[in-house]
Amino acid sequence: MAFVEFRDVCKVYQMGSVEVRAVDGMSFSIEQGEFVVIVGPSGAGKTTVLNMLGGMDVPTSGTIMLDGQEVSAMGERELTQYRRHSIGFVFQFYNLVQNLTALENVELANQICANPLPAAEVLEQVGLAARKDNFPSQLSGGEQQRVAIARALAKNPKLLLCDEPTGALDYVTGKQILKLLQDTCRKSGNTVAVVTHNSAFTQIADRVIEVREGKARRVQTNPAPLDAMTLEW
Repeated sequence: MAFVEFRDVCKVYQMGSVEVRAVDGMSFSIEQGEFVVIVGPSGAGKTTVLNMLGGMDVPTSGTIMLDGQEVSAMGERELTQYRRHSIGFVFQFYNLVQNLTALENVELANQICANPLPAAEVLEQVGLAARKDNFPSQLSGGEQQRVAIARALAKNPKLLLCDEPTGALDYVTGKQILKLLQDTCRKSGNTVAVVTHNSAFTQIADRVIEVREGKARRVQTNPAPLDAMTLEW
């Protein structure tokens, strides 16, 4: 069994009398320690996939597995524990607490997780040891995103989910963040999934899941992923 399995997953939303199939019979698998890019145009179903993987939404039908756990069979209380202990989230906008320092933002993970990593060590890992006492307003966009990544990593998650993590950043800073995520995957063995509309990102992935019209149109592995810092788009 693969580390992550999506088996014939559907997600249907009822919009008045209209039925919207955001995810329509999608199947794919992810192996532990892979750097995965889920790519597709706006409205393809990428974020719905991420939300279901992260336990923030539930499928209408089908099976979702993570590390032997059937996520799709969990109740609300189990999903809360799953989100708390198994999943790290990184979003386009950093969602930092403005009146807490960088270190204090990362330490939030200590309050909700069973086996968190030391906040100061994780901040050092993302290159922000010298900025630990700064507030978000004193940090650049790239630094704020690094704090957000550190906060997610401090949870010691089984799966790190990143939704357009470079969307609010300039080109150079965006590449630095992708490099950080790629290095984190390589060095620590974290399984990382990045959702993006940017097809250039597929060049740095171990596995590419191309999503269109709610289906996984193509799933392929990349035998020689590029270093993120060499990307151009």
